[in-house]
Amino acid sequence: MNEPIAAVDAIAQIHAVPTILDVVCKTTGMRFAAVARVTADRWIACSVRDEIAFGLEAGGELKIETTICNEIREHRQAVIIDNVADDPVYSSHHTPAIYGLQSYISVPITLADGSFFGTLCAIDTVPRRLNRPETIGMFQLFANLIAFHLDTHDRIDQERQGSELREQFIAVLGHDLRNPLASLDAGTRMLQRLVEDEKGKTVLGLMQSSISRMSGLIDNVLDFARGRLGGGIPVEQADRVPLKPVMEQVVAELRMANPGRTIEADFTEALVRCDEGRIGQLLSNLLANALTHGDPETPIRVRSAIVGNRFELAVANAGEPVPETVVKDLFKPFVRASAKANLQGLGLGLYIASEIAKAHRGRLSVSSTPEETCFTFRMPLQ
Repeated sequence: MNEPIAAVDAIAQIHAVPTILDVVCKTTGMRFAAVARVTADRWIACSVRDEIAFGLEAGGELKIETTICNEIREHRQAVIIDNVADDPVYSSHHTPAIYGLQSYISVPITLADGSFFGTLCAIDTVPRRLNRPETIGMFQLFANLIAFHLDTHDRIDQERQGSELREQFIAVLGHDLRNPLASLDAGTRMLQRLVEDEKGKTVLGLMQSSISRMSGLIDNVLDFARGRLGGGIPVEQADRVPLKPVMEQVVAELRMANPGRTIEADFTEALVRCDEGRIGQLLSNLLANALTHGDPETPIRVRSAIVGNRFELAVANAGEPVPETVVKDLFKPFVRASAKANLQGLGLGLYIASEIAKAHRGRLSVSSTPEETCFTFRMPLQ
């Protein structure tokens, strides 16, 4: 980025700077004050308060070799001059002679990493009493405050750049993983129509199941990343959505992918306001969780209903209860309902389902006993 623009922009975002310069002038009697960006070869005014017609504005520059700030950049010490004519060091210095200065104070602005940003300085064409502890302390306090804000600005800028990179990564991930997966899906479906022997059909069925599982993992990873970056999972709600066909399709797909399991479904015909695709994803994640953790010999029961002014969707399965130590964190990312090491998945399904529930102003809850574990999604109809 262009150095003057970057420095001026960074200081302009610190809303306290004009007040700081005003306080500096009113407290000391100095009639010119500035925050300057000082490098090895440039002196750039970032913010200015000018009552002596010095002629500098924000973005303006002085030749670095004509300034005392160039020396401050090297020794990192404040310079205070009450009266140039009486000062043993600066009475013959070229800077006061060039600019007609009689009084001068400049304090370095040093960032948290030790790097030198520039100075907080003030000048006047008449002598002023500056070399006092309270004045020097005030300047140092203000310089530290400016440095703090600059560090914060830099950190936010780095986080923004990091966020943009993560969003680009998500887009690439979605594109580069989905496309080859779609090709594999199309290829296995075509082969299923051509292969006649049972062993080949079994292998293709396993491949199709793996592809479906991989697709679900990609969906969950992308939604997790988008939700964390954007403050939640986005939904596009529509009025009077018939959810029954969507949910029946989800159940049918999981029955096909899990031919040895029984899923009993009872869905209401009610029309609700929602994002039907996201509700289908929520149900898919809850069913996948039940298939993974539930008793394979016992049916999984799914039902939806209108209860009062709420829509409810419940998925229940038998099996080992969820440990109490796990329940409180169950809807956090990368947490599983079981501690078994051989179970597949990233532990994002229930988190994604919970985030979808929140996006619909609803809530996902769980109850788990030795007889049954039931996840229930409730959302208001209006």
